[in-house]
Amino acid sequence: MPDIPHDTGFVEVADRCWVARHAWYDVNVGVIGGEHGLLVLDTHASARAARVVADQVRALPGEVVGVVNTHEHADHTFGNGVLRQPGHPTGRRTVPVYAHETAAARTLAAGEAAKQAYDARSDDPHRAEVQETEVVTADRTFSSAMAVDLGDRFVELVHPGRGHTGGDLIALVGDVDVVFAGDLVEESSLHSGVPGFGDDCYPFEWPGTLDLVIGLLTPRTVVVPGHGLPVGKEFVEEQRGAIGVVAETIRDLASRMVPVGEALGAASWPYPAEELGHAVRRGYEHLPRAARSLPLI
Repeated sequence: MPDIPHDTGFVEVADRCWVARHAWYDVNVGVIGGEHGLLVLDTHASARAARVVADQVRALPGEVVGVVNTHEHADHTFGNGVLRQPGHPTGRRTVPVYAHETAAARTLAAGEAAKQAYDARSDDPHRAEVQETEVVTADRTFSSAMAVDLGDRFVELVHPGRGHTGGDLIALVGDVDVVFAGDLVEESSLHSGVPGFGDDCYPFEWPGTLDLVIGLLTPRTVVVPGHGLPVGKEFVEEQRGAIGVVAETIRDLASRMVPVGEALGAASWPYPAEELGHAVRRGYEHLPRAARSLPLI
């Protein structure tokens, strides 16, 4: 898989599929090119950062004709207001922003939560740029799947199920066997290589969602994660296995009536326990009603 250094601009990972990797959040921004122009996937974590991305995009062949958010989190959407502008000053209106309907509905709330979190970080160098960013939500949404026509190729946007969030999507470029997976797949060592089990994750559904994704991959597929370096099918299978262990461990603990507050210390985990607090809490919350009636507190 190609090596992509931080903050050095776009690297072509397949024909007219580019990735730029940014040190802040170790987040990836993707671009897919076609006869009709460029489709940008995710837009970085602030308007200020997105202006740098936009300058890099302008060096690519074509004009921006669309933006995709793989989910609603601020590090993937806060550049929407900048990147939705046409790639070249032709006087066009702003371009469409695509997202799953759940992600679009939650983008504003997720953005406000991110701003509140940064408000408490008075010494964070990114605090001001996060606070000054206007949150722009997607205006083209779908429930299961849709295709974006770039002229000589289609980009398929698919919601394979819930996992990292309730509105995850992947983007498939079938003619070159590339999948932009958003945060359903993460390679980054930013959090010890742990997938993003945040306070809006779905730990019991994530393994099945990745099963659907894996069914779309071949041994040659280049998978671009939301954070970190591109990976292949084997990496996704291994990560799915570990996420599955997290889910089944939570089920087992609950079935043995281990209180949620004691769960992290009561089992062996495939990831550092300190990274799984939200996964355990969300898992207990999502147990069937009969299981939730157990004395879990």
